[in-house]
Amino acid sequence: MPSIRLRHCRTSYTHRTLPVLLVCLSALMLLSPASGDAAAQAAAADTRYESVRRSPDGIGKRYMGREIAGVMGWEGAQWLERESRAREERPELLLPELALAPGMTVADIGAGTGYYTWQLAKLVGPGGRVYAVDVQPEMIGMLDSQMAKRGVRNVVSVLGSETTVKLPRASVDLAIMVDVYHELAYPAEVLDSIVDALKPGGRVVFVEYRAEDPAVAIKPLHKMSERQIRREATAHGLKWERSIKSLPIQHAVVFRKP
Repeated sequence: MPSIRLRHCRTSYTHRTLPVLLVCLSALMLLSPASGDAAAQAAAADTRYESVRRSPDGIGKRYMGREIAGVMGWEGAQWLERESRAREERPELLLPELALAPGMTVADIGAGTGYYTWQLAKLVGPGGRVYAVDVQPEMIGMLDSQMAKRGVRNVVSVLGSETTVKLPRASVDLAIMVDVYHELAYPAEVLDSIVDALKPGGRVVFVEYRAEDPAVAIKPLHKMSERQIRREATAHGLKWERSIKSLPIQHAVVFRKP
């Protein structure tokens, strides 16, 4: 629930401000204890972030030393389905490294139009399931259309929020984020919700353009170093398992929930 700002409240009161104070108190009384707790939790969570001067590709918010990149809107969805993507990213190299098996449950976080979703769905088979999570309803609409066009029946689309993936607790064998994590406005909260959705021993895979490689022609805020990925993931109790370095311009860093 978004926080409610009482713009006319003050910290000192006179007979002139008393009517305003009463209005403010009335507004506060409308909040249930549960919503008050949620607001308090949100305020506490915000202390994990630092406001900075906004750079051209960022949102003016820093987490663990890096500025968060601006999200790609649904208007740019065509870029996700560009013809050159398979050649640039080589999904045929990444997917076998995930060691997926029929019957598994996978979460494609920030699934967009479903470029990887349908490929994951094939690997887990009819007895498996892929949760395709995105925060933009327009992306979800395009993804559903793509799955219907391909005849994919084991994908469940989920409209998440900026702070949670909205998946059942301990339901997922593997969660994957492809070129997504660096754009999360609330990475700490989202990662907490992903960890909560993982089964014990479940894995999280971060796929990001390599910040260590200046030859990767991607804007700096849309790349992440392995060191930064490991720093942020381990802060949430995840254990580094291995790093996949066979991709042309990305790395995939794999973590496991203890």
